[in-house]
Amino acid sequence: MKKAVAALSLALLAAGTISASALDRRVVINNTSSYTIMEFYASNTGSESWEEDILDSDILPAGGSVTINIDDGSGYCKYDFLAVFEDGDEVISADNNVCELSEFNFTN
Repeated sequence: MKKAVAALSLALLAAGTISASALDRRVVINNTSSYTIMEFYASNTGSESWEEDILDSDILPAGGSVTINIDDGSGYCKYDFLAVFEDGDEVISADNNVCELSEFNFTN
């Protein structure tokens, strides 16, 4: 009986534990600025380069939102964001935990 209780306790403990690789990395990017975002990048914090433009040929107009899955298969949770606006301004937000973050706002 004690073995069954111990096994059940371990199973419940394992079920309640969420690994970083199982976390949802979808983030809603809100453009609350008054300018269109022409390009958006997310790269692992500490990376030497930006990955590809996540918006590709799309844009994120002022007041718009888009849901982005930032899961690149690496298991990382910390990402830096780069938005390039229509006027050429670039805004970087560093060290965003996409495993805990569900929304992110770019503002003026």
